[in-house]
Amino acid sequence: MNDLLIVNGVVYIDGVWKQTNIGIKDEKIVYLGLDKPETKEIFDASGLKVIPGLIDPHVHFSLDCGTVISVDDFSSGSRSAAYGGVTTIIDFVDPARNAKTLEKLFYERLQIAKSSNVDYHLHGCIKEPDGDLEEFVLKTKNLGMRTIKLFTAYSETRRRTYDKDIYNLLRLSKKHGIMIECHIENDDLIKHDDNFLCTDISRSRPSECEMTETLKLAQFVRETGGYLYMVHCSSGKTLQALIDQYFDILGKNFFVESCPQYFLFNDSYLGKEDGYLFTFAPPLRSKEEQELLIKNITYVNVIGTDHCSFNMADKKSHPLLKDHPFGIGGIETSFLLLHKMFGDQIIDKMTKNTAKLQYFSQKGTISLGKDADLVFLKDVPSYKIGKPHGRADYSIYENLELNEKIEATMLRGRFLLKDEIYTPIRGELINCN
Repeated sequence: MNDLLIVNGVVYIDGVWKQTNIGIKDEKIVYLGLDKPETKEIFDASGLKVIPGLIDPHVHFSLDCGTVISVDDFSSGSRSAAYGGVTTIIDFVDPARNAKTLEKLFYERLQIAKSSNVDYHLHGCIKEPDGDLEEFVLKTKNLGMRTIKLFTAYSETRRRTYDKDIYNLLRLSKKHGIMIECHIENDDLIKHDDNFLCTDISRSRPSECEMTETLKLAQFVRETGGYLYMVHCSSGKTLQALIDQYFDILGKNFFVESCPQYFLFNDSYLGKEDGYLFTFAPPLRSKEEQELLIKNITYVNVIGTDHCSFNMADKKSHPLLKDHPFGIGGIETSFLLLHKMFGDQIIDKMTKNTAKLQYFSQKGTISLGKDADLVFLKDVPSYKIGKPHGRADYSIYENLELNEKIEATMLRGRFLLKDEIYTPIRGELINCN
């Protein structure tokens, strides 16, 4: 007997909308079809569309930025996630220099993550490596992770990883079947000026920083046959250059993540009265670059949010760029905004593709044997986005208009959100397999 049968919904399966019922037992999808097998409970999804639970591969909860800590922790951040249809999030272990430190930092971060009310995972993270790289890779896999993030910038805070080590990590990624995730900016082209205001961030970190470094790393990927995942691609020029020069490896060895802010805003917002709220790295780009990014959405494999929220006062009280906290929230509105903008092509970029690239065998699709992570969508009259359900007191997406809402969010067969009521569920650590 099923625990729950979802009936009368229109369900997104393998890129097609189908009228089908969904049977759930022991947290898994066990039935798909038009019959109504015996069940303990029925949920009538008439008038609703059903998609897989969304996966956000890029969040920063309780991130210490030096001058301030991001306001959403795993509890409040996962609450906001539930309102946005996100049932799995991936945060980051603090950067480590060697395998021993990685293990220590992993368990420290894991302890914090246990307060999550959606399922969660952690990326490994490396900086200025001083130990054996292969040992670092093997320790990453031993801890249940298959991704290692690095930075090509932030040498001033000793987070940068240099070319020789990046090249070797890419070689090891092919050997051991892992993904190297890269925050890509040319460190030498970033302009540091103690007098820069936070709204000068696009001048400080021009798009050339991203494009030149990206093309260099793409060449590394081509030469090594390794696997690289570019986080938060911000510029359409960067993406166009990849298409023109490295089309052969795009979507095969070189994967691109971008974020809602780069599609919805451009650097003109930094010149507005509240421009200090639109500060993150890499920064907003020109309208031309924004439009080119939109045009090339097909080549973006995955959408993340880079959710790193602060209160308005946290931003306003640090007007100088050198000590300003970078980051915004966005996990609650990312899907609805991009679904409105791009239609159904965005669904796989936030579910199936993400699960595949993050090695999540039980997530990402509505199919037999998968976790019963589901999102129920409803068309509604136009409304304006309000404040988020996390701890931040603002969102840059407030007052943008939507005509669709998250009616319910289900995690492993249980409703996290239904009838506007949020019911916390203990999230589980997802290991890669």
